[in-house]
Amino acid sequence: MALLDLVGLKGFEQVHPFELSGGMAQRVAICRMLVTRPAILLLDEPFGALDELTREFMNVELQRICKESDATSLMVTHAIAEAVFLGDRVVVMSARPGRIAEIVDVDLPRPRSLDMMTTPVFSALVHHVRGLLDMGEAKGGEA
Repeated sequence: MALLDLVGLKGFEQVHPFELSGGMAQRVAICRMLVTRPAILLLDEPFGALDELTREFMNVELQRICKESDATSLMVTHAIAEAVFLGDRVVVMSARPGRIAEIVDVDLPRPRSLDMMTTPVFSALVHHVRGLLDMGEAKGGEA
């Protein structure tokens, strides 16, 4: 019950899976992951199927959940703004052969709000990461 409360699903204990929204289903997946109280959360495109507004909301929620559960997350995403918003470091991979092109430190205060995404510092970080990926495209690879 504490985990359901942590992920914002208190009151939905008796709801069937087909009755959940996409965001709620992702919260259930996070809750399942947290059952064992892991120190590290491994996430592979967890919000890729969500609409933009729900995805942004879940980014804020994931940040809160990690803080409250004292867990570190390692997340794979193709969404550059999402990586910068959630990460302390963004590891940019090159295309074929896949190698680390650069590790970009994200020195933004926490907790992060969606308003932060409109700041010049945030935009500069996104632009830098995008530039690293564009360099991979220019070399004929996929980013």
